[in-house]
Amino acid sequence: MAESNVNRREMTDQSAAEKSVRPKSSKAWEHFTLNAANKTVICKLCKAELVWHGIIIIKNNANIDLHINCLSLHTQMLFFYFRKKQLTMSEFVQRRNPPCTPQQAAIVTDVILNMLVTDMRPMSMVEDEGFKKMVGTLNPGYILPSRTHFTKLMERKYQEAFQKIKSAINTTNSRMALTTDIWTSVATEAYLGITCHYIGNDWKMTSVCLTTMPLEDRHTSTNIAEWLEEVAVKFEIPSEKICAIVHDNGANIVAAAKLLEEKHGWSSIRCTGHTLQLVINAALKNTGIQRAVGAARCLVEHFKKSEQACSKLKDKQKQMGTPEHKLVQDVSTRWNSTFYMINRLIEQRWPVTATLSDPSLTHRDKRYLDLKPDQWSLLEELCTALKSFECATVFMSGQEYITVSSLPPLVKGLLKSTEGAAYDSASVKSFQVTAFEQLQNRWKETLFDQVDNPVVLSSALDPRFRRLKFLSPEQIITVQAKVQAKALAARREMVQQQITTSTIRTAAEPSTSLLDSLLESGGSSDEESREEKAEEDLNTQIRNEVLAYFGERPLAKEENPLDWWRDNKDKYPTLAKLAKSYLCIPSSSTPSERLFSAAGNIASKKRASLSPEHVDMLTFLHSNSKFWKSE
Repeated sequence: MAESNVNRREMTDQSAAEKSVRPKSSKAWEHFTLNAANKTVICKLCKAELVWHGIIIIKNNANIDLHINCLSLHTQMLFFYFRKKQLTMSEFVQRRNPPCTPQQAAIVTDVILNMLVTDMRPMSMVEDEGFKKMVGTLNPGYILPSRTHFTKLMERKYQEAFQKIKSAINTTNSRMALTTDIWTSVATEAYLGITCHYIGNDWKMTSVCLTTMPLEDRHTSTNIAEWLEEVAVKFEIPSEKICAIVHDNGANIVAAAKLLEEKHGWSSIRCTGHTLQLVINAALKNTGIQRAVGAARCLVEHFKKSEQACSKLKDKQKQMGTPEHKLVQDVSTRWNSTFYMINRLIEQRWPVTATLSDPSLTHRDKRYLDLKPDQWSLLEELCTALKSFECATVFMSGQEYITVSSLPPLVKGLLKSTEGAAYDSASVKSFQVTAFEQLQNRWKETLFDQVDNPVVLSSALDPRFRRLKFLSPEQIITVQAKVQAKALAARREMVQQQITTSTIRTAAEPSTSLLDSLLESGGSSDEESREEKAEEDLNTQIRNEVLAYFGERPLAKEENPLDWWRDNKDKYPTLAKLAKSYLCIPSSSTPSERLFSAAGNIASKKRASLSPEHVDMLTFLHSNSKFWKSE
């Protein structure tokens, strides 16, 4: 009896001990059994007995490996357990990465497709062994689809993006401008690039790639005009919604723009960058300049081809404390690259000269490469003469801000700076004269002869340039009158739209009686009188709006004119609508040229097997990523 009571007391004590010491909330007890009397725990997996100290379990058999099983970062106990067999990498990965669900696989596939489009990678990349291994390591449960599958997904994404962009274009009530250019790929396939530009309801500039369509027929003016019309129809852009088309100076595309101007009223605007290229090319055709630039080009080529010379140049740069910049090689089709080459060479003159004069590095027959003192002086003056042109080219190539309205004052500024500069070199003086004449001849008709010109009108509607200081007083009055006439036409259009809407709403109301009509036939009706009064009031409103606008102080040059219009659109409602139609025009066709940087990467030699249609789709997706990429 006494023994029974003792046993019962021990069991009660053990039970009480378990209740008082075992943390029931821990999942660790799924793997261990507590022996409170002996202060040990027994592993359910291998039956090993371990000493229990309340927080940490330590194995008392040193010959057996530690039990490894981290149950949770938030548990207060760390357990080690014995495994008879170590998992292989594939077994480990499979246990930790079960197969993807269809939803998870779709997300991974979409991410891969986005990467291919964003980074302009070929679809064949998904077939590369290295890519397959990388994806398999990152997500072993994911089965990588085939190249064909990704191509179909890309086509589907193109259609989705196309619909979004078409909807965005149709939703805006602003007029828009197009830029266009033609390019030939490494596979000798021709493409027509077209971009669209407009000012949205939020008064932000919006640029959209419409197409890099493959061209199969001859690039005649008629064909180019038809291709541009086809793209407008494809995106459901009414012809009256397009205000201008910006293009280069190629004869065929100039003729095409003229055809569209006559047919639809789309203003033809020549690319500022391309026109400046022609101006500078003509001015650089001076014998002294060509020799000096040619010598500079040979000098740069020497360093580009000689690794030893480049290494020595770096040493000289460090010794002389000169910026450790590489020399720049120019490109014949970009005059500003010649400026960058000359500018960098002047910066590195003394390290370059020291490198060339080193007999241990430069052979005697190569020392002629160093420029003569008079050539260095000529290039320094030429660099000064070109600096203002380079500044204008960079600024006018932007597409995130207003540029077309800056063109008239910019050309006026170039004329002034070119004419007023003083140079010692006869060759640079010749450059100065030719550049001045070229600027006058190439922009005289566009900026100064034609008052009814979208470029001049855009300057008038830019609050920074509303004083029109680049024009004579007589021309200013004429332009202001033209703005008033345009504003009146725009206001009438707005009123007509309101009347049309009102007519539709009141169509069910009874019409004027026959007797009233007969009585009014002998003289002017009350309705006619009201119309005359409304027309007079309209003219007065527009005149006051225009006078008030031109009477304000100009906005600071560094301010954003679109922000100003957003804040003053209610004060000048008609002019605000008119401003959107002119300030959206880019001053250059650079946006469509930039398409071909993307298209060139997409249609590189490795991707030359891509069909022209897929090049178009990939370029479209890459250039319009903001319309389809998720945040």
